[in-house]
This record gives sequence, structure tokens and C-alpha cells, in this order.
Amino acid sequence: MLFICTEFNRRMHSQRKDLVANMGIISDIKCAVCDRKYSGVRSRCPYCGARRIGRGKYSEDSDNSRGKMLISVLIMAVFTVAAGVLLFTTPVEAESTPSGNDPGIVVPGDDDTHGQDGIHPVPPPTEPPTEPPTTLPPLEVTGITITYDGTPKVEFMARIGEVVPLRIRLEPVGIDAEIIWSSSNTEVFDVVPVDINGSGATVTGIGRGTATLTVAAGGIEQTCTVYVQ
Repeated sequence: MLFICTEFNRRMHSQRKDLVANMGIISDIKCAVCDRKYSGVRSRCPYCGARRIGRGKYSEDSDNSRGKMLISVLIMAVFTVAAGVLLFTTPVEAESTPSGNDPGIVVPGDDDTHGQDGIHPVPPPTEPPTEPPTTLPPLEVTGITITYDGTPKVEFMARIGEVVPLRIRLEPVGIDAEIIWSSSNTEVFDVVPVDINGSGATVTGIGRGTATLTVAAGGIEQTCTVYVQ
């Protein structure tokens, strides 16, 4: 009976040893006492019961290195698979809310003050302020000059029946104003305007004496003394 049990244990150990050897992960160890090989996962020799110290003086370094390398590769593969599973099983973000239900987005056309993109408001165009037209004050007559043949006159002499042509010059130049000629004594001389605008007139001697010629325009007057002989 003892032989059968021993043979059964030997065969089971051999099968486990072959399985581990085929996996190529853990190397076999030689017992320093009975010189038999056994699995590196054991801490004692299954044949003689000798305790294993360290890796054992008969273990092969290349086998252990290969086993460590395979274990490292397996660990990295497990981490890689786990990372891939976490990455692809991350819940997808919910679909964005339609622009019509999002209060943060303005649909184009809802408000004329918003731009075409519906986000940035565009202020309505403003017209520049209009300034009232500048009205210049009307020009006023500042001076009147009576001239004869282009020469200013403040007095002159005429004979009875003689006709003297006179003109006036208003200041500022180019001003338009109503011009009125008059004689202080029509028995001495008479004055008649000859232009439509009244800028020219003729003085005709009537009788012996002295009278005053007056020209009025724009609220001011200019006089000239006329002697008739």
C-alpha cells in the first residue's frame, strides 16, 4: 500500500513537473542531497525532505531569467488589456442639447440685434447725428461812396441844364441792398436813377443855388453838396 501511494505521488509530481516545464515559467531545482530535480515552487525536496536555500546551487540562471521575463510580459499584457477595457467601456457623453433648448445659444432670426452666428450680439446701426445747417447772418451795408467818373465826390459844381452822371459803391463789395437817391431842393437840381438796382443816377441842374444830394442804402446814408450856377 505504501508503495502504491509513493508511486502515485511520484507520478503526480512528474505530471506537475512536466506541466510547469511546458509552461516554461518556473525552472526545476536539483536537490543538493539526493541530486534529484524538483519544481522550483517547492521549498523542500519531495524525495529526501532536504530544505532548499535560495535558488539552489543547481538551478539554471538562464531558466530563471526566462521565467522572470515571461512573468513580466504577462503582467504588462494584463495591464494593457485592462487599460483597453477601461478605455472602450467609458460611457459616451450625452448628445448635446439642441440649440433651440439651450438658453446659452441664440438662434439666428429670433432677435434682429443678434449676428448671423447666433452667439455674438451685433448692435443695430446708428446714424450719425445731423448738425443743423449753419445760417450766416445777412450782410449789412457798412459804407456808401458817391463817385463821378470813378472819383469819390463829397461836393461838385454844375451849370443850369447840365447833366452829371454819378454812381455809388457799397461796402462790403457785392452786397445787395435797395438804393434811394434824393435831392434836398428840386428847384436847384433834380436826380433820376438810371439803373434797375439804383447804383447809377443823373443829376440835372435846374436853378442857381446850393442843395444836398442824399443816397440811402441798408439803413445808412451818404450826402454830397451840389452847387448850381
